[in-house]
Amino acid sequence: MAKTLKASTTSSAVITDFQEAFKTSKKAYFAQIEKNPKLKLIDIFCFFLVLLGLIQFAFIVLIRDNFPFNAFLSGFIICVGQFVLLMSLRLQLCDSFPGISKNRAFGEFIVASLILHFVCLHFIN
Repeated sequence: MAKTLKASTTSSAVITDFQEAFKTSKKAYFAQIEKNPKLKLIDIFCFFLVLLGLIQFAFIVLIRDNFPFNAFLSGFIICVGQFVLLMSLRLQLCDSFPGISKNRAFGEFIVASLILHFVCLHFIN
């Protein structure tokens, strides 16, 4: 009986810690969004890319017809690569890197995105 009581108090403490951490993270996120509203647009686009990648992966797994496998790989790699580039842009816009200007960060993002799309479009053929 003592083990079950200790296990239940431990699990309730973990849940309480998780709720507190979630509230703190949520508060910090909304404070960051208020300071720079462009980050919200980046976050929405990142969510869209994750959703699109999951849909493509589910389609390949459920249909199991991977005839144009290059097309699937190219589409999935574009989703993952664009997500990584957007997270890099988001970090640079959050003033995590004080030596890099916002215009330079956006320019690097555009050049890297063009290279990513060029490579993935040529991978389809």
